[in-house]
Amino acid sequence: MRELIDDLKDIKLAIFDLDGVIYRGHKLIKGADQVVHELEDLSVKVIYNSNNSTVTRQMYVDRLTKMGIPCEIEDFYTSAYITAAEITKIKKNAQIYVIGEIGLREELKAMGHTIITKEKDYDRVDFVIAGLDVRFNYQKLRIAQKCILQGHAEFYATNPDTTLPMPDGLWPGAGVMVNAVTTCTGRAPVKIYGKPEPFGITLSLEDLDMNPESVCIFGDRMDTDILAGNRAKIKTVLVLTGVTTREIANSLESNPKDEFDRNLIPDQIIDSLEEVFR
Repeated sequence: MRELIDDLKDIKLAIFDLDGVIYRGHKLIKGADQVVHELEDLSVKVIYNSNNSTVTRQMYVDRLTKMGIPCEIEDFYTSAYITAAEITKIKKNAQIYVIGEIGLREELKAMGHTIITKEKDYDRVDFVIAGLDVRFNYQKLRIAQKCILQGHAEFYATNPDTTLPMPDGLWPGAGVMVNAVTTCTGRAPVKIYGKPEPFGITLSLEDLDMNPESVCIFGDRMDTDILAGNRAKIKTVLVLTGVTTREIANSLESNPKDEFDRNLIPDQIIDSLEEVFR
């Protein structure tokens, strides 16, 4: 059995981002499945923390299982699930207008919330929640604006990612929809629950009764994955199979301009997950 590299030899929980770390689009990144298996052989618990709110946790289970990575629904902390869990703490059985897809809608409904779809019901809406929506259009934006400015809805968002890594390059991310709502309402989200906020990491540590010192996150974005990990005070590993290049990482590491920049710097940088082991 191979050994973990020294910086990771004490970890008990490995948190993986998905897009750009485990797979890119629908294609498994070389060696990712084997690394997960080897970590589990070493009794390291493996979970997944993704900012993608478009699919349900069960859909993630099905996707990874087909890629040769057996997993369970409880292993996934998506921005949709985290948002639904946190919104439920604020108000149970809320009326919600969603800019987003099935993942966000289903997580909210599973926790007892009602999804409002008709413009005439704008004054019933408690929350407008924005996430990635590939069918985003002017009408959806106009209804969200009406719920916030003419109704009493508060504005929340799943995540701020402006891009999404896909096999043919970068696509627009949830941040585009979030920024559109902010622009037309003059209201920033009350909270954004996905990375770089540490809500998902904190929730997983509570669920699994883990100490931050024994936890590591593997991500491809310094401004989301690494920043969230550093804010949660866990180990952070930047994996260069997604959107961040070695040049970008080295430039920031050698010349951080302020405290924010310093919080973007990972504990370790690796070219791929295969470098997790000796």
